[in-house]
Amino acid sequence: METIHSYRIKAVSTTIRSGVVTAEGIEPSISFSAPPEFRGLAGHWTPEHFFVTAVASCFVSTFSGIAEVSRFEFLSLDLEAEGVLENGNAGWRFSTVNLRPRVKIAREEDRERALRLVEKAEKGCLIARSLNCSIAVTPEIMVEEELLQLEKAGSSASLST
Repeated sequence: METIHSYRIKAVSTTIRSGVVTAEGIEPSISFSAPPEFRGLAGHWTPEHFFVTAVASCFVSTFSGIAEVSRFEFLSLDLEAEGVLENGNAGWRFSTVNLRPRVKIAREEDRERALRLVEKAEKGCLIARSLNCSIAVTPEIMVEEELLQLEKAGSSASLST
């Protein structure tokens, strides 16, 4: 396996504080702007969104890859991510990226294993390892059996009222 990989994109300015990024062979192109709080256009992807997206997408692909190699079946994974931007002595920078992965599993006995795989994904995400800010991971493991019981209990309660 090669020890060096390169990823190229092209960014073109279209208006002040805005532009389009492209990568050869990848569709669609993505319009972006500085965020409105930095005098950019509202309703556009921003470099700040791209930053948080890079961490989130790396975590998701790392978790699913580790799960596949470990032969761990999960029903679903969704992730909410938030990047915290702070203005300090050195200027604006991301201080923390908060990741809240929710892994849905079929059986309670898989809960500990799911948590271990979340920890492995946290340590294995190459984007997160490359950053100079903290990454906080707060996982939630949901068991389908419990969810079904909660739904049944809710249905029974609404029928009796």
